[in-house]
Amino acid sequence: MNSEKRPADIVESPRLEPRLPPGQVQTEKWPVLHHGNIPEVDLATWDFTIDGLVEHVQRWNWEEFGRLPRTRVHSDIHCVTRWSRYDNLWSGVSLRDVIAMAAPRPEARFAIIHAEHGFTTNLPLPELLADDVLLADQHDGQALTPEHGWPLRLVVPRRYFWKSAKWIRRIELVERDAPGFWERNGYHNEADPWREERFADW
Repeated sequence: MNSEKRPADIVESPRLEPRLPPGQVQTEKWPVLHHGNIPEVDLATWDFTIDGLVEHVQRWNWEEFGRLPRTRVHSDIHCVTRWSRYDNLWSGVSLRDVIAMAAPRPEARFAIIHAEHGFTTNLPLPELLADDVLLADQHDGQALTPEHGWPLRLVVPRRYFWKSAKWIRRIELVERDAPGFWERNGYHNEADPWREERFADW
């Protein structure tokens, strides 16, 4: 999609240079990679929560979440397994907006993202407040498929894609960082593709 013709209501994730980070190969495919089984989700009992160091815990069921204001983000994907996919159009809810509803306390500095099967990943809170970070339920005009994170996944375009956790259920704001699943198993805590922060240098 030509960025000059893109509708004004689409948030453009900043394009860093070089567009293809070091060690990456561009593909038009979208490989499926995850740990464990694809969860079976019942939307009748599904909910999403923002809690921890907040003034107002926020919790939505699927119907309530669907009524939140929507936005779209155009971004590239960079996977730690060395593939990159350009020009993805995501649709969902701005994470910055829903975190604002929770009113983070001053001591909240990091976020722990909780997903199905007990999976977690972690990011500094300022990273999640960027305008291109999304709680996505659609990709390229179609509902996400279960293997790609339906009903809801995080999208953090400027980090390796494992930080964009699938099947998320909760975001917990905390004072101290706590490494997530992959970060405890040898992956780099920061995950910057342009610095090739793939693996921890323990």
